[in-house]
Formats: sequence, C-alpha cells, structure tokens
Amino acid sequence: MQHDVIDARISPNGSLDVLSRLEVTKLLNASQGDLYPLFRNSSLAVLNYGDYLDDGRELLERFKDFNIRVIQEERGIKLDLRNAPASAFVDGKIIRGINEHLFAVLRDIVYVDDTINNNPRFDLQTSNGITNAVFHILRNARIMRPGINPRLVVCWGGHSISPTEYDYSKEVGYELGLRGLDICTGCGPGAMKGPMKGATIGHAKQRIYTGRYLGITEPGIIASESPNPIVNSLVIMPDIEKRLEAFVRIGHAMIVFPGGVGTAEEILYMLGILLDPENSRIPMPLIFTGPAEAAGYFDQIDHFITQTLGPAARQMYRIIIDDPETVARKILEGVEQVHQFRLKTDDAFYFNWMLNVDLSLQLPFEPTHANMRSLNLHRNQPPHLLASNLRRAFSGIVAGNVKDAGIRAIEEHGVFEISGDARIMEPLDQLLAAFVEQKRMKLPTTCYNPCYQLITEEARA
Repeated sequence: MQHDVIDARISPNGSLDVLSRLEVTKLLNASQGDLYPLFRNSSLAVLNYGDYLDDGRELLERFKDFNIRVIQEERGIKLDLRNAPASAFVDGKIIRGINEHLFAVLRDIVYVDDTINNNPRFDLQTSNGITNAVFHILRNARIMRPGINPRLVVCWGGHSISPTEYDYSKEVGYELGLRGLDICTGCGPGAMKGPMKGATIGHAKQRIYTGRYLGITEPGIIASESPNPIVNSLVIMPDIEKRLEAFVRIGHAMIVFPGGVGTAEEILYMLGILLDPENSRIPMPLIFTGPAEAAGYFDQIDHFITQTLGPAARQMYRIIIDDPETVARKILEGVEQVHQFRLKTDDAFYFNWMLNVDLSLQLPFEPTHANMRSLNLHRNQPPHLLASNLRRAFSGIVAGNVKDAGIRAIEEHGVFEISGDARIMEPLDQLLAAFVEQKRMKLPTTCYNPCYQLITEEARA
C-alpha cells in the first residue's frame, strides 16, 4: 500500500533556535553517527501523527525510505526531511506542533547521549544517580517551573480504548481543567489524548491561557503512541523506567483510565512505590476511573491486585466509576494535601525528591527470554518488590506486543515463558485472559496472538 510522502527542510522553534557552533557540531555528529537509527525512528514516529499503529515495526517498514539529516547553517541548524509522512504537513508546511515535537526528539536524544550516558557524574547503577539523571533530563527540557503551586495530574490509560471510554476521559479532563489543574500523560492517543482535550475546554472557559499538556514518552514505545497535537511540552526519556520515574517525580496526583498491559505495568509501578514502607507518610492520590462499561475492567484489576499483593495494596487507590466531577473534586483535594505536605517538609513543588523509588524499579529491564523466565514471581519477598517484578512481567509483554525488538525476539525464539507461584500465576492468567477477551491487547480490528506462556512452579515440578 502506498503512503503519501513529502520532502521538506524545517527550522526549529523554541529551545534549539540559539546554539553555539560547538553545540551545532555535536548535534551534527550525533545525528549522523551511532545515534542516527534512534533519532531517525523516533522522528518518524512524531511525523506519523494521526495514523496510530499498534506494531512499532509496521511503521518502520511502511516508511523504509524516510531519511532525516541535521543541516548546519550560519545561524544554526535545520532538519532536512526526505519521504516524510505527508500527514504532518498542511499545504506543504509542517504543522507547528509537530515541528516542536521533532526538535524535542533531537534535543532529548542528543542531551542524554552527550551529558548523561558515560558521564561519571551520573552513576546509572545507583538509585540516586538514576534520579539525578531523570531530574537533569527534565530540567534540560524546561519542564521544571519553580514558584508554581502543585497542580499537575498524571493520567494513565490505554491508547486503543473504546469511543465511550475516550469520551469519558475527556469529561474527566474537562472537570480537571475547570479546576485549574494541568495534565501530564504518555502523550499518545486514547486515554492519553482525551484528558488533554477535555482540559483545553475547561481551561478556555476559565480563561486560563497557560495550561500545560505535558507528554512523556520513550523511544521503545513512541512508534505505537505518536505524540498527539495537544501536547505543548514533549520529553523523550531514555527508557520506560526513567519515563515512569519522571511521571511520579513531577506529578501531584495520578488517575488511571482503562487500558491494557501497559496500563497494568504503570499501576504496578505505582503500587511498588506506594507499598514501600519508606513512602508510607508521603501523600500521592491515586484514582482508577472509567465509564460504566469499564466497571468490569477495574473489578478484574482490583481482584488481581488483592490476590497477588494483598489487602494492603487495595488501600492505596480508590475506584470511582462514571462520575467525572467526583474524580476531579477528589483529585483537587489530594493535590491540596500534597501542597501542604511539601510546604511542611520543604520539598520542591516541581520534583518529588522525598519519594523513594527502589532500584528494582529504576534499572532498565531488558525483556529477553532468559530474563522473563527468571523473574521472581513468588511470595518470598515484600509486596513492593513483588509489585516491581510483576511490573517487569507486564513490561516484557508490552515489548512482545508492540516494540520492534520484542516482536522480532518472539518471532525468532518463540513466546516468553513466565513462571511463578500458582497463587500469583492464576490471577495473572485470569487478568491477561480478560484483556484478550476485551480486546485490550491490540486494536479491536486485529486478532491477538499471545507472546507469552504462563507456567506455575507446581506444574513445572
């Protein structure tokens, strides 16, 4: 199938329009060296706005001839695009928001490689070193805004939800916007776009012209979740773990909408933090919500959490069904609690330094067949560490579903084997089966072939 393409040369807007010659040279070298595949593939994902795919490899194969180069000029840089998706242009001119996102890709990928990786100042094998790296990446992207009271709500959820669920996420976003709250999501479509779209109307009605619609992504997932056009600040973190830490460090409250395995991964990451005894006194509002049709989805999630992590985990969140106004009011109350706590403890409003994120949640997990097979999914560990290992299991399933490297690994070596205690494997099997039945693993028009096999230790013995 042929897809319309276009050639263009574009100039940056914002943070990359004033650069020294040394900085330009670094950008030029990086964009044509070892970083080029990462830069090229992430840029293609940004340009592919509006044509969302669940398979990252499909996008790369669809636009095999796409090419992007950094051009050095006397006054700075430009990007030369060849065979770019035509959907990113209107009357031959690139859409301004996509232009900004494209240069955000260049900014973040080059900054991480030049300033974070292989820099002795950042020990990426320690918890403090990783947190410092997350902070510096966000600061370089100009995300930090001192002097502003807490008001950033992180919204998680699926990118291929039903129309009813999408409309509901817009209603919640609208109620949040009316209350002056800003939105942060994974930047893609579905439950990542809906709250932003609703908040724009709420902000407009309140004559709020400084609303923030922050999107945080990472190279492995960006192809299947191209940034939606409402995002006015985009950050590309190096990996999923730093992406998740960025969410919890800068957010003041969390809302979870319906989704699939990626959303379950996010929930388990958050529970891994909230169940950590070191975080017992730190407020972090967490609400699961959706329309009436999503009640069964959250019942299944709730059952899985209770069966695997215990009743204490059930106290860490609240489920509110089909009531956007109540969700927004409870979130606003929670944000005020966060505000008062930060004042009392002298913690920054813009970055939650006090929160303890265990190293097991920070170190990048490579979902190889060996690593998936060796996951510790047993009851012989504290609940917050079990949540961390369950998070890794879901991360591997996400990779096998939508990430190019994961899909290729499954094709070459077969499905992932995931084993553990029967009391964990059985609820996990029920949850994943429910996701398949509800068509939450792939877009509703596709047939899902599982990339995993669940094995109980009892059966293996």
